[in-house]
Amino acid sequence: MSRWLRPTAGSGHPRLEFGADYNPEQWPREVWARDVELMRSAGVTIVTVGVFSWARLQPRPDTWDFGWLDEVMDLLHAGGIAVDLATATASAPPWLHHRHPEILAVDAGGRTVWPGGRQHHRPTSPVFRRYAMALVERMARRYGDHPALAAWHVSNELGCHDVADHSPDAEVAFRAWLQRRYGDLGALNRAWGTSFWSQHYGDWAEIMTPRAVGPGAVPNPTQALDFDRFSSDALRDHLCAERDLLHTLTPDVPVTTNFMVMAETKGMDYASWAPEVDIVANDHYVFPGLGAATARDELSFSSNLTGNLAGGDPWWQMEHSTSAVNWQPVNPRKRPGELARDSLTHLAHGADAICYFQWRQSAAGAEKFHSAMLPHAGPDSAVFRDVTALGATLADLAPVAGARRVPARAAILWDWPSWWAVEQPFTPSSELRYRDEALGWYRAFLDAGVRADVVPAGADLSGYELVVAPVLHVVGPERAAELAAFVDGGGHLVATYSSGTVDDDAHALLGGYPGALRELLGIRVEEFAPLATGSTVTLDDGSTGDLWSEPVQLTDGAVEVLARYTGDGTDPGAADLAGLPAVTRRPAGAGSASYVSTRLDDRAPLLRRLLAGAGIHPELPGELCGRVELVRRGGFRFVINRTEAPVSLAPLGGIASLAGLPAATLPPRGVTVLRG
Repeated sequence: MSRWLRPTAGSGHPRLEFGADYNPEQWPREVWARDVELMRSAGVTIVTVGVFSWARLQPRPDTWDFGWLDEVMDLLHAGGIAVDLATATASAPPWLHHRHPEILAVDAGGRTVWPGGRQHHRPTSPVFRRYAMALVERMARRYGDHPALAAWHVSNELGCHDVADHSPDAEVAFRAWLQRRYGDLGALNRAWGTSFWSQHYGDWAEIMTPRAVGPGAVPNPTQALDFDRFSSDALRDHLCAERDLLHTLTPDVPVTTNFMVMAETKGMDYASWAPEVDIVANDHYVFPGLGAATARDELSFSSNLTGNLAGGDPWWQMEHSTSAVNWQPVNPRKRPGELARDSLTHLAHGADAICYFQWRQSAAGAEKFHSAMLPHAGPDSAVFRDVTALGATLADLAPVAGARRVPARAAILWDWPSWWAVEQPFTPSSELRYRDEALGWYRAFLDAGVRADVVPAGADLSGYELVVAPVLHVVGPERAAELAAFVDGGGHLVATYSSGTVDDDAHALLGGYPGALRELLGIRVEEFAPLATGSTVTLDDGSTGDLWSEPVQLTDGAVEVLARYTGDGTDPGAADLAGLPAVTRRPAGAGSASYVSTRLDDRAPLLRRLLAGAGIHPELPGELCGRVELVRRGGFRFVINRTEAPVSLAPLGGIASLAGLPAATLPPRGVTVLRG
């Protein structure tokens, strides 16, 4: 059992952890004891401490001050509250960038990223690394045996602000990364297609990061894709450096860091990061601008993906918000029930710790209008009452702790390189958004009452009967072989437009689209037909497509046409598609491979047909399909109201809810947890 999964007193069973970032350095010492008292009343069991405290811990290069942190650690331990102790390397103190301005990051335009915010350092800076590791060593030696210490928290949201650094240090590190990847310049020149625009390299020193290149031009696409890969790897390398030192000095203390699997945060390939931490942890914030329904399902999507990055093991929801955030154009508060619903959705998808940013709402600084567990209004507030109620609920839900997610029979593939490559400039449509297509399919599964896992590309697919690969743009030989083997073994694959288009080097695969998947799908497309903004095409199954279309040709007589273009629609080229296949299905091996050549406005009719072909049926009664989300974890069923109206759960039959949560009727935005 991980040390942060501590047993409930007297039970021997692990308990669910509940807490937040705690920043006592923002407050006078007199507040600290009251904080601990209120934490205990709210049911808080763990807090993250020290995230942005480097300047307080090391106020000068040769001066250290741990007295205040010693006091906080002792105070929290006396109150029965564990500590996820940050290494405090997330933001360098003013004296460090004043003494060493060479640690400051540089943007694509060659401008220095000046201090004043956070994460203004270069992830590849040897100078920054030296000072950061000295701090980590001090922290580990001082607190490694402290009884409050439950886990180490490396840095904070690595890459949130400094994922793409173009400094001289980054260029040196990028060249070294390229040498490891390609071995010699000949291989690099071939991979990058440097015969185009006279870009052939004769010396490693000639290679730069893909900086801004002026109007009417873009960086080499493969160079840009490799820089995305390198940038993610550079941040991961720093994570591993801190982790290795912590493992050496405190081998029994688990190490984590907070991922940011949410919305448009795309710079970090977390599939390659997850094996490097002892506990997968994630920060997630709702984006109300998506619309309430989409934002709700995006939270579930991201939490689902995080759980699968963790391989089905319990993970940690390290940050989310109790109510409003402060970084959107308009920051609405959460509606009644949303605080608990959001938290319990994360719990449903495998989180064994539910934590927020932050404990006490800041009175000063850039995040003073960001909500917290203890708001500006104090404990006599709706937010604090809701927080306290959630703490009690989590205590009652202790039997869920440690339970693994129950795999679904269907899955959606998620691939960071495809996300990076398909949204580069100079593509058939600059309006294509990778995440939108994946989320659209996820919502269709929710509407159908069928659970679907969101899994990273390269994951073992053998346990799934149906896999949707939305906009799987980058498909190298290894990925193509995995998908073919899945189908041959009886799996049913669904690929969408712009899939299989390029290889791992971002080279277009010749002979017609969808390139690497052409033979598996039994189709061929000579030329894409992206749609004008706002334009549509219609299909003969009654659905409508927008954004994209393709004149699909059948190359295998066994291919079944599931829907054809009618030639109607608002796009000027709609008539040219009349009668051509829009959605196809090819029996192959013991399974099948289907293709969807447009972005469907309503995926439900097609998905029902695909699910039936795969022998997958809803786990919910028909009356509840679409109205609630069902998530299974161990021997528990989480039922989450997706609507703004009460939902009767009578169709589920006999109901025994845990923790006094609503059972017979779910209120708007309500959640219940059932055994079995």
